[in-house]
Amino acid sequence: MSVFIVGGDRLGKIPHNLFRLGFDGVYHFRGRKNTAAGKLNIPKEAGLVIVLTDYVSHTIATLIKEEARKKNIPVVYAKRTWGHIHRKLGLNQVVTENVKL
Repeated sequence: MSVFIVGGDRLGKIPHNLFRLGFDGVYHFRGRKNTAAGKLNIPKEAGLVIVLTDYVSHTIATLIKEEARKKNIPVVYAKRTWGHIHRKLGLNQVVTENVKL
């Protein structure tokens, strides 16, 4: 399953950690500027959307929520830290033993 991340200019090690958890693709859309709203499209391969709440505009967040609902794709809202994303994904500590936080 692939993941679509909305928000954040840089993702740091987030994609690496998602690959380590078994995601096979990571797509990224910055989402800070409302002018980018017309370019917003969830990739058909995405099975999950992660919205980085501290780095996305309200307009983009609303649009992504509506599009994900139409495509029946779950949305996770998190801050741009791996620990917060990890908790929001609902993963337990056993999964993270091999993932460098």
